[in-house]
This record gives sequence, C-alpha cells and structure tokens, in this order.
Amino acid sequence: MKAAVFKDIGVMAVEERPIPKCPEDGLLIRVHACGICGGDVRNFQNGLKDGVNNQIMGHEIAGEIIETGEGVIRFKIGDRVALAPDVSCGVCYYCKRGLVNLCVSHKMLGTHYPGGFAQYTALPGEVLSRGFVEPIPQDMSYLHAAFGETASAVVACQKRIGVTLGTRLAIIGDGPVGCLHTEVARAMGAGLIIMIGMDKLALAENFHPDALLKNDDPEAVVQKVLEMTDGIGADAVICAVPSVRPQQQAVDMARKRGVVVLYGGVPKSNEMTLLNSNTIHYKEITVTGAFSYPATGLADALSAIHTGKIHAEMYIEKRVGLHEIVAGMEMVQKGEALKVMVDPWAKS
Repeated sequence: MKAAVFKDIGVMAVEERPIPKCPEDGLLIRVHACGICGGDVRNFQNGLKDGVNNQIMGHEIAGEIIETGEGVIRFKIGDRVALAPDVSCGVCYYCKRGLVNLCVSHKMLGTHYPGGFAQYTALPGEVLSRGFVEPIPQDMSYLHAAFGETASAVVACQKRIGVTLGTRLAIIGDGPVGCLHTEVARAMGAGLIIMIGMDKLALAENFHPDALLKNDDPEAVVQKVLEMTDGIGADAVICAVPSVRPQQQAVDMARKRGVVVLYGGVPKSNEMTLLNSNTIHYKEITVTGAFSYPATGLADALSAIHTGKIHAEMYIEKRVGLHEIVAGMEMVQKGEALKVMVDPWAKS
C-alpha cells in the first residue's frame, strides 16, 4: 500500500509499505477519506506527542472493513465505519467517571497507532473496545463521515457549557471550527451568534451568523459585542483560534457569570496566556478548556450531519492525494479552504 509517513518535524514521505495484517481481535480498514485538521498541521511543524517519528498520521478517518479478527462480533466485512482518534485506558480515575477524553494514558490514532494517511489501516482490539469506531449511516458519503470527527468536539463543547434557547454566543475564529460552532449553536437554539474573524470572513458568511466582525481592532470589537448585548456581554465566548492573543479579549466581552472557552490547542512555543484576574474575579467569569469529546461524541456528530443540522458539504472544499498532504496542510494554514480531505487512492 501507499502511505504518507511523518518522518520528523517538517518531513513527510510517501512510502510503499506492506498492507498491515488484521489483528486477531481487530479490524483491517480500507481508508476512503481522511481529513486534515489544524492539529495535524501543528504536529507536522512541531512534532508528534511523546517524540513519535516514522508514523502514519491522520485521525479523521472513514473507510470500509475488509477483514475482521476471529474474535470480533460487533463488526463484519463490508461495514462502513467512521473513526476518531482517542483511545482511553478504561481504568484510570477519569475513565471510571466516563471522562474518557481526559484519560491519564490517553493515546491517539495517527500518533500512537498508524492513522489514516494511508490506503489501509489496522485497528487492534483495544481501539475497538476503548476507542471510537462508529457505523456510517447507509446514505452518508465517506467524505461526510470523515468530517464527523471535526464536528464531535464542537457538539460536545456546546452541550457542556449549556448553549440553548436564547444563548448569546460570541465565537472568535472564522475557520472551519468557528463555522461549525455557528451551525451547532443555531441548532441548539442560540438567540444571538456573533462571529469574529480575520482572513476567512467571506467563507464564514455562508454560515449566516447574526453578526460577522473583523478583528482588526480588538477593543472596538469588544465594544461592538457589548453594544449588541445591551451592554451586558455575551453569555459565552468561544476562542476557536490557535492563538492566545484573543483570550483576554474574550474575557472582556463576556457578561458577569459568563463562560469563556479556550477551544483547541495553541503552539507549544507560545502556550502561556495573560488574563485579567480582576475582571474574572469581579465578574465571576468561568474560564474553561474544551478538549475532545465523551464516548458518545462521534455518534452525536454523525447524527447531526445525517439529519442536516451540520452541512458537511459546505466545509469540504479541497481533496488531495497522499503526495499532496503537505500542500493540503499549507491550504489549511493559509485559510485557502475550510476543510481539506485526503483521498489515499487519488492518482498523483
């Protein structure tokens, strides 16, 4: 098979590798689509977790089961499945409380296990029992199913902070995640959705936020959000950008007892933030992180796509082959497309 292999920081090589053997307790998957996310870009530029090299990256995967291990009864050959990366241990403090995304021994497809930037991938039994493998609805395409992983964390985030009827929400970030937050908030019944961005505002317009603000003057943007919320501030502000700079801005535009969500990771080279502790203290603002999703996360997202609450076709703008993955990452980083999908079978 062909596979795009992360060799070291900034180095990706397409190699011919043997098709992996199906584990006795696992599955062999023919990969039909795998998304490129911002995390892939950061990992390519900064390195995989735990110093892993010589690994097949890619974790937003959809494919077809072509072989099953002898002990597998949940799946059969021909089943179409979507995968998400997280694999938990099942026995730690957090796993026992259902918080599998916070597992102390958390592992990921595309880092600790070979991922989806290849024509085939094999899943051992621990991934079937403690990871995310979900059936794809019969009339859903592989491309849309692969987008389910991106949507999973967005759905989980808004459920956890209680976005509901009438919520006034500000979203900092006009990339695919910001657009997803807009769609999900609309489905949740949010009363006011303000999107704040920079370089993808024209694309973001297609998702019809109630207001779309360019973040070229942070103080003016804060004032505009306050004006639109009768001087009170937003009930919740979601920072959906890989940067610490907007985080104080988010605190300033949140109402008293509002919630600020730090959504997604930032570069390790600039991961420290400064927030006005008096503002947080006197306004009793909750500042929280949002990482990954619970055990139902991927299934919830696939359902939202299948029922039309999330329109996957509006995000998937580019498709690349294995030899073009680095170019695809550059498209993501430069904001040239909301979502880039890898087709491992595309001819180079």
